[in-house]
Amino acid sequence: MSERLRKYQGRAATAGGVGRDLVNLPMIRHWCEAMGDTNPAYRGPDAVAPPTMLQAWTMSGLSGHTDRPGRSGTYDELFGLLDDAGYTSVVATDCEQEYLRPLRPGDEITFDSMIESVSGRKTTKLGTGYFVTTRMDIRAGGELAGTHRFRILKYRPARRSPREGEAPGGSSGAARSGNAGAGAVRPRPVVNRDNAGFWEGVGRHRLLIQRCADCGALRFPWLPGCGACGCPDWDTVESCGEGTVYSYVVMHHPPFPAFDPPYAVALIELAEGVRIVSDVVGVPPGEVRIGMPVRLEFRRYDEELELPVFRAARRAGAGPDGED
Repeated sequence: MSERLRKYQGRAATAGGVGRDLVNLPMIRHWCEAMGDTNPAYRGPDAVAPPTMLQAWTMSGLSGHTDRPGRSGTYDELFGLLDDAGYTSVVATDCEQEYLRPLRPGDEITFDSMIESVSGRKTTKLGTGYFVTTRMDIRAGGELAGTHRFRILKYRPARRSPREGEAPGGSSGAARSGNAGAGAVRPRPVVNRDNAGFWEGVGRHRLLIQRCADCGALRFPWLPGCGACGCPDWDTVESCGEGTVYSYVVMHHPPFPAFDPPYAVALIELAEGVRIVSDVVGVPPGEVRIGMPVRLEFRRYDEELELPVFRAARRAGAGPDGED
C-alpha cells in the first residue's frame, strides 16, 4: 500500500488555477473584522492584505472545485485509493505558510498545487493511517507571493475497548447524559508552539489572553505577533471569566460523533474585550440569547480532555445544572 501511495508524491493536483476574485478591500475588511485585526496596514489607499489571508484568495466557495480550471483528478484518485483500503476518516493536522510578498487590492491570484508527500503508515490515537501533505504555490501577477502547506491524516478509526464503568457497547453514563454519542471521543485541539501557553493555562483552570509587550493590545486567539503593531513580544493576562454572548448558533444537524445536538455554540465577548468561541451550558440551547451574561467554567469530557465553557446565569426555578 505504501509503495502505491508514494507514486502520488510530486504529482500535480492543480495547474494554472485562478483565484475566483481579485484581491479586494471588502474581503480584507470582513477578514479583519472577524479576526479582530486592527493593523492600519490593512486600511486606506495603500492597504495590503493580511498575510494570513493567503489561502482565502484560492478558495472556490460552497460550489466546490469541480468547475475550476487546471484541477486534475490526482487528489480524488489518491483519496479514493485510501477510501477503498478502509482509510475513510480524515482530520486536518496542521498547515504551514510562507509569505514572500504582500498582496494588494487588484492583484490577480494564480496558483499551482501538488501532492508533496505521503507518509508511511502511522498509528495514532485516532487510528492507523497516512499523512498527506499538499503544497500550494500562490502567485500575484506571475510573481511568487507565498506557499501554503496543508497536512491531513487519512485514517482507519481505531477500535476502542470499553473503559471501566462503560457498557459493553462502549457507552458510559457520562456519554449518555453529556455532549457525546455512544463511545465517541471529542476531537483533540491542535497544540503548537504558538498556542501551547493557552492550553497550559487551561490545564491550570486559567483562561489566558495574550498582551502585546509594546502597545499593550490584548489578542485572542493566540498569535505569534501583534495584529495592531506587529511586535512579536508578549505576555499574558488572566481573564476574570465574565462575559456576554456576542453571537451564537444552535447546532441541530448534522450530528457528529461525541456531540449530541441540539447544543449552543457562541462567540463570547469577555470582559477584557476579546472574544472566544465556546459552548454555552446551563440553559436549554433554545434559550441562549445575544447579550446573555455568562461565566467561565472548565468542563472535563474524558480523562484527557478538559475545555473552557461558559455557563449562562441561572434562571429562576431551574434545577442544579441550570436546566429544568
